[in-house]
Amino acid sequence: MLPSTISRALVGASLMFCTPGWIWAEPRNEPPRLVLQITVDQLRGDLISRYGKGFGEGGFNYLLENGVVFTNAHHRHANTETIVGHTTLATGTDPAIHGMVANLWFDRKTGTEFYNVQDADFPLVGAEGVDQSAEVDPTQRAATTDGRSPRNILTSTIGDEIALHFGPKAKIFGVSVKDRGAISMAGHAGDAYWFSKSEGRFVTSTFYRQEYPAWMADWETKGLVASYADTDWTLLLDPKDYTFIDRDAQDWETDFPGWGQIFPHSYGSAGSKYYTTLLTLSPAGDEITVDFAKTLLDAESLGQDSVPDYLSVSLSSTDYIGHIFGPSSLEAEDNLKRLDRTIADLLAHVDAKVGLDNTLVVLSADHGAPEAAGYLKTLGIEAQNFNFKTVNVQPGLARLKEQFGLGEALIDSFTNPYVYLNQDAILEMGLDLAKVEAAVAEELQKLPGIAYAVGSQALRTGAVPDTQITSAVLANFHPDRSGDIYVVFEPHWFVADFDGLSVASAHGSPWAYDTFVPIVFVGPDIKPDQIARKVHTVDVAPTIAAFLGTKSPSGAVGSLLVEVFDKGR
Repeated sequence: MLPSTISRALVGASLMFCTPGWIWAEPRNEPPRLVLQITVDQLRGDLISRYGKGFGEGGFNYLLENGVVFTNAHHRHANTETIVGHTTLATGTDPAIHGMVANLWFDRKTGTEFYNVQDADFPLVGAEGVDQSAEVDPTQRAATTDGRSPRNILTSTIGDEIALHFGPKAKIFGVSVKDRGAISMAGHAGDAYWFSKSEGRFVTSTFYRQEYPAWMADWETKGLVASYADTDWTLLLDPKDYTFIDRDAQDWETDFPGWGQIFPHSYGSAGSKYYTTLLTLSPAGDEITVDFAKTLLDAESLGQDSVPDYLSVSLSSTDYIGHIFGPSSLEAEDNLKRLDRTIADLLAHVDAKVGLDNTLVVLSADHGAPEAAGYLKTLGIEAQNFNFKTVNVQPGLARLKEQFGLGEALIDSFTNPYVYLNQDAILEMGLDLAKVEAAVAEELQKLPGIAYAVGSQALRTGAVPDTQITSAVLANFHPDRSGDIYVVFEPHWFVADFDGLSVASAHGSPWAYDTFVPIVFVGPDIKPDQIARKVHTVDVAPTIAAFLGTKSPSGAVGSLLVEVFDKGR
């Protein structure tokens, strides 16, 4: 067996270029003026068709009718979380190589949890500090500094490669409600802007610039963020257009303070404690993001010359709404119908300013979504939430503590999906870390709800069976950042506790509902088609690179999606 995931990836990349029948896709004579990469957070691959009744012509339907649509696209890594999926789409490689293995990992040097894009060296420009009110995004509270940068991404991104190839005239931007959604896609060479709930505006860090451009102040003066105050989120369309119209109040939906479980949902006053958080729990978050992106496109003159520019727009509302209400809910359904209008608005603006015939549009998602356990049970499918706090009191773990003489010092913490052992105590006792990992993993795997548990030493040496799940775990394994034991829960089991907030649904597994995402390419010389063969999100960045004629990002292991190229057909 190969000694590391990186070795496997390099061999795989070599084989890819030696495969008989490999088709080299030639770049177009003139690259598009703009690459618009739209990433919808938690857009499971079936949701567009499932909730498509009432969609207009300019949004999802435009993309589906004019693009190459890959209907069997999946992430191939095990931990399907936001930063992991975004960075994979941007780099064309697995988290084992790009390094973003989780939204949070445990930093053994500091003894604290580490938030993926935090960086104390680059504080926010004029910001007041970490947003401590993000109840629906508790990973933000784990950051020990308000500084942010892409320096923890270990490879180049497609935005970086565009900047390297076309030089300083190429403009690279990433925009999102989430810092990790903007930063991962903007890469190292671009500029990233994200929404601060604590300040009610978009911000950036000193990694990118020392002061805000004047156009941002003009955008804030419009008052779009405050315009939702004292209004409600109501249904967009006629009730007959909704599958879940008779199931608005479902017991398993999260009753977030002041938001409620049924329509209408009131935003409340602009000065209320949760006002900006509620914006992200609704389609308003995406509407604000797209309006900001449109203003940026105009002010920065994107797509106005022959040098290609890159704009990533990561839309987060689908993820927040999925967590709170579940993907099978009236809220999730209405959000998709409103998102269709929001994407149509963005595409119409790009068409007016740049021309869609001059633009490569790429749509995908950072991960899919599981159904809420309560909803599955109504269909006779067994599903449960897993409470990791009960693990330490299990008889098997108690026996191991006694066997190793470690007592409560055996397990340090659990940061989904990783178990962290007390390595210092293990070494002080003269124990073999690999054997302790294997013993704990074996006991964990006996627990109801845990399908597979494997130690890092086994992953490091390749001493694991060759299965689809172990391949996904290996793709997620980075020796310096991954925990001591990787835990894979059974299908339809998940940890629904987010820092004390119990939510309806939580992604992060290697099962198909979490890995399944759309991939759509629309642009000049691209012939519409639907492709059923299985493809992966690592294929996206290399395909963009080939379309532009640049080299792929430095760690890329994906294959070209040859159907995007007329010559490849």
